[in-house]
Amino acid sequence: MSASPIDEIDRSLIKHLQADGRTSFSQLGRLVGLSDASTRQRVNRLIADGVIDVVAVTDPVKLGLGYQALLGITVSTDVRKIANDVGAFHDAVYVVMTAGRYDLIVEVVCRDGDAFVDLSNEFRSMPGIEAVELLPYLEITKQTYDWGVG
Repeated sequence: MSASPIDEIDRSLIKHLQADGRTSFSQLGRLVGLSDASTRQRVNRLIADGVIDVVAVTDPVKLGLGYQALLGITVSTDVRKIANDVGAFHDAVYVVMTAGRYDLIVEVVCRDGDAFVDLSNEFRSMPGIEAVELLPYLEITKQTYDWGVG
């Protein structure tokens, strides 16, 4: 089943949900000019088609996960296999195959510096990983989730 194309009403629904994912169907309907039922159907279609996920975004520091970093990983074997292997680690929260200096960019969120060192060492010792460059976060100055609709 292929995804339906999205229109301006869908884009408006997405924009409002990006601002507040807890907005009710009734409130969303008023904002975009649809009935509650039509709004519910559209949002459910967007979810079913994989266009959106409605989730709770957490602050890792407030959850006791005080160490975040990006890792630039160079591999010497099948990048897809390594991406899957790295992605199996709980602390690896974002894994992207890239073209350029690194084969993979991995975002990790760890409990503390010791856990980060342990994880880094595990990655370095994995067969097929040639190099790991560590880019620890000093401060996040901007983080948004409102892209893609306007």
